[in-house]
Amino acid sequence: MEDAEKGFQEHPEVGEDAVTSVGPSSAPPAITEDERLELQEELTKVEEEIQTLSQVLAVKERRLADIKRKLGITPLNELKQNISKTWQEVTTSTAYRRTSETLSQASLKATAAFSNMGSVLSRKFEDVKNAPTFKSLEEKVETLKTKITPSGPGSDPSNPDSQDDPPSESLGGQPEDPPTEDTPMK
Repeated sequence: MEDAEKGFQEHPEVGEDAVTSVGPSSAPPAITEDERLELQEELTKVEEEIQTLSQVLAVKERRLADIKRKLGITPLNELKQNISKTWQEVTTSTAYRRTSETLSQASLKATAAFSNMGSVLSRKFEDVKNAPTFKSLEEKVETLKTKITPSGPGSDPSNPDSQDDPPSESLGGQPEDPPTEDTPMK
């Protein structure tokens, strides 16, 4: 492992991080004055090349922006295209298809389970309704309702619909006239 660390330290990273990867604690290797001058010249050349490339890049970026402006391509349009492309890539991915299929199957199973549960509950309520205890309770409530509801001369206690009809006599004691075709109902 020490050999790997030495190899890593001897080969600094390429790019901007190369300067920061060599700390002040590492001693410069012993070089001659001629090698130092040669390296200094190379350093100057590389810095000039970097500056030139940066300027060329800036010119190219301005040209790109000008072309896009002339074509009517806005950053919003680019964003829409990127989102559309990304969404297409996502929906065609294997993971998305598998997830979609799994959720679809889960949805079908949940629907079947709820339907089954509804059928079971419906049957249970029907069983409770048909149980002798419920029938007895229902008869007692009906009897109590019949006893509490005042029965008029025209009401039939065995017919629950007749109990809800208003008395055939008005408050004045005279019977109401039955509605005719000419007389609208109140």
